[in-house]
Amino acid sequence: MQHCYLALDQGGHASRAILLDEAGNRLDEAYAPIATQRGADGAVVEHDPQQLIGSLRQAIAEVGVRAQAAGHVITAAGLATQRSSMACWNRRTGMALSPVISWQDRRHAAWLQALEPRRDWIRERTGLVLTPHYGASKMRWCLDHLPAVQAAAASGELVMGPLASFIVFSLAGERPLLADPANASRTQLWDPRTRDWADDLLALFGVPRALLPACTTSRHDFGTLDVAGRPVPLGVVTGDQSAVPFAFGPLDPATAYVNAGTGAFVQRAIRNRLPEAPRLLASVVWSDADGVDYMLEGTVNGAGSAFDWLAGREGISPAALFEAMRLADSAGEPPLFLNGISGLGAPYWVSGFASRFVGGGDIGARALAVLESIVFLLVVNLDELRPHGPALERIVLTGGLGANLLFCQRLADLSGLQVWRSEEPEATARGLAWLLGGGSAAWPAQGTGFAPRPAAALQARFARWRGALEAALAG
Repeated sequence: MQHCYLALDQGGHASRAILLDEAGNRLDEAYAPIATQRGADGAVVEHDPQQLIGSLRQAIAEVGVRAQAAGHVITAAGLATQRSSMACWNRRTGMALSPVISWQDRRHAAWLQALEPRRDWIRERTGLVLTPHYGASKMRWCLDHLPAVQAAAASGELVMGPLASFIVFSLAGERPLLADPANASRTQLWDPRTRDWADDLLALFGVPRALLPACTTSRHDFGTLDVAGRPVPLGVVTGDQSAVPFAFGPLDPATAYVNAGTGAFVQRAIRNRLPEAPRLLASVVWSDADGVDYMLEGTVNGAGSAFDWLAGREGISPAALFEAMRLADSAGEPPLFLNGISGLGAPYWVSGFASRFVGGGDIGARALAVLESIVFLLVVNLDELRPHGPALERIVLTGGLGANLLFCQRLADLSGLQVWRSEEPEATARGLAWLLGGGSAAWPAQGTGFAPRPAAALQARFARWRGALEAALAG
């Protein structure tokens, strides 16, 4: 019988249940898609909570049945979710009282404008910039606009919190009301110093402490999951981006971790010291009885989602878009793209920035401009990260965009850093397995290296892009 781990990765397009052995090798996986509902203005982004929980149950059941048939013994499970997504539910019945409101959602941006005078104070208290992408303004919207939420609050039956907390309550037999650090921090109601809800932040956003789950560590007894009729302890809960760096073993302070999927995120680790970088995000990536790992993070909201936007705008499939981009690579100078898809992220933080092309070109050239805009934004964030630790030596790249060779090479050329692209498509799950196993020193990983090359034309476009973006922001 082979001992193994069950990693649950709940993302914006699907829920995955992945079985890994004690060396991080995938043994099996199941995939269940979920739908995303978007408002016409792009500010509303949400999921159906019943469908989301059902997708997890389906994936767990499929993997569990096959694991039993193969003689695998699942010793522990871990869960990773999108960190800033949230939900409201009834603490007595477990019924969802709101949609699952996505991290991409910006529905309460206008309300949040009233807190602009407190922006610097909020950044100092939470490590996060003031933005509608985080959970607090979404919670406030639910309290203000959803009658079912208001009724449950009046009767004392309301719970609201990170999506991870809702999932744990829904799937674990013990129905725990708990919030891990990675997900609690992205509510913007959590103090990274005390690692608990902060009364002054709760008062500012008007969210009573009694409505929230209890805060705990990343490694904790989160209850048990029913996996094909057998109880499996849920021992780790964290965010998707928080799990990714652990896919390759212990954190390395000289490495920038880039995960490029729907959005793109670049992180560097700092142990037992809360970093201060006002234009970036600072959060707890992991905590247990032995200490705390913090991360400085830059975010690019429009990565894979920017290509989805362009494919919809051009009326072609994403596959055709990428083929047109490949052909355009040798056809001349692409235009510039000022990328505000889902809002302009770090280090600018403008939620309503209007995306635009600067210059002309065919559809392939426009696709290439979108790709370069993602690289440009990542390099801007890398420059913000460089002063906060030893010299950066490499980039470890994960996520769907890593399959694009143009993206990998441009990132190496412009950053001047070696890019190591993981061949593991499920980095979040592999990171969960490493954490569940207690941090094995022997954790092999396969990947491809991209060395930086001279790229004068790319450097020149980057300089023009920065000038165009700064002019647009000033205007």
